Amino acid sequence: MEHKKSDQSSAPILEAIEEYHRLDRYGFTPPGHRQGRGVDRRTLDALGLDTFRSDLLATAGLDDRLSRGGVLSRAEDLMAQAVGADKAFFSTCGSSLSVKAAILAVTRGRGEILISRDAHKSVTAGLLFSGLQPCWIPVRYDEDLHIAHPPSPESVEEMWQRHPDAMAAVVVSPTPYGTCADLESIAQICHRRGKPLIVDEAWGAHLPFHDGLPTWAMDAGADICVVSIHKMGLGFEQGSVYHLQGPLVDPVRLQQCADLLATTSSNVILYAGIDGWRRQMAAQGHELLDAALKLADRVRADIGALPGFHVPRDELLGAEASHDLDPLHVLIDVSGLGISGYQASDWLRAEQRLDMGLVDHRRVEATLSTADDDGTAQRLLQALEALGRAAEDFPTPPPLSLPRGSDFQPEMALQPRDAFFGPVDSVPIADAVGRIAAEQVTPYPPGIPALLPGERISAAILEYLRTGVEAGMNLPDPADPAFKTIRVVVE
Repeated sequence: MEHKKSDQSSAPILEAIEEYHRLDRYGFTPPGHRQGRGVDRRTLDALGLDTFRSDLLATAGLDDRLSRGGVLSRAEDLMAQAVGADKAFFSTCGSSLSVKAAILAVTRGRGEILISRDAHKSVTAGLLFSGLQPCWIPVRYDEDLHIAHPPSPESVEEMWQRHPDAMAAVVVSPTPYGTCADLESIAQICHRRGKPLIVDEAWGAHLPFHDGLPTWAMDAGADICVVSIHKMGLGFEQGSVYHLQGPLVDPVRLQQCADLLATTSSNVILYAGIDGWRRQMAAQGHELLDAALKLADRVRADIGALPGFHVPRDELLGAEASHDLDPLHVLIDVSGLGISGYQASDWLRAEQRLDMGLVDHRRVEATLSTADDDGTAQRLLQALEALGRAAEDFPTPPPLSLPRGSDFQPEMALQPRDAFFGPVDSVPIADAVGRIAAEQVTPYPPGIPALLPGERISAAILEYLRTGVEAGMNLPDPADPAFKTIRVVVE
């Protein structure tokens, strides 16, 4: 995708690190390890000295006390120019912080906001901080595949008609399954009302760099989009960028909201990873992604040819499904082997030393990146072949009570913040039906809450979560991870 380019061969943060070492600078400042000088040898053996050598102070380190060199701001400007945004802001606290900052900036922490019900737990956490009233945009739930596709433009329009005073809309695209919303239509619907669209595009950092991928949120007209460089890019964990364009969001307020939430001790290694990846993609992105997309096609065909395996694609697209699909998300249905996705994921980790991404009751997912090649693809294929042989000896997976789409549209009986911070009690699951949840319960991955603070608890969702835990589902955030009890509002 062609965007206005400045000198994209520059990487200001990486260059500042190189200069720091070349000049043999030394700081009587944090970090106290002094580029690894005082670090225990066993730690250095595990992490390597270079990890510590590049862990430097940003201001009064790479830059002077007043940041007059503009190292970070120049790197952010280059990112914005590379992807066609008006502004780009780097975050070292992940997209979890970036999306919270965006929500606070457009709402000023009060009123209603439209949010697609498949929002990540980081989005719903922003509701607990702010006290905002969520108005949930229903997703398109496929009751055959049991997958939540992004909301349709019609659903967004209907929610605006019901809640015309809402401050903004938040949509997730791509989802962890790689399915994408019709962002262009949704942006137009929001803009007709003069309201901004925020896109949680955590899985879409690579989208601006190849026309064969789904439409990049900025090109679709979104006002803010948030991307995780560590997901589909090649940056470090927690590296995130939030992009801004258009007149509907104040860039100063956006930056100040991020400052309220962010650490004052940002790790320049994370900044450098973002900066270096941007430079790489500006120079080679189309070529690298071209190879990755061709590899993904081969991987899909090879896995689909294995007995008992299915790689869905066409059924994820269409009028009743998603608008588009990122083919680098290789979703693998193992139900034909008579096993669950949880069993498959655990076996692949234990026996083949392969870690899969998303996992649910019948699928595992391999997300390919520009770092993958024929060697890693062959390792995946061989591991799946071994899984196919071993599956004959697996026990029958425990039954899972799967919900219907309407079960994910419960009554919002209380504001999330009031439910979370108010008086709570812990009750047995059997006694929780009809009570108001005081905590969120999130199958992870992919991290989309099945139950949120303030929602009236239904029997169907409780049974889904209870049987899910017995089948191998991971619930990291409830107070009782075994899910024998749940925190509810005292009424």
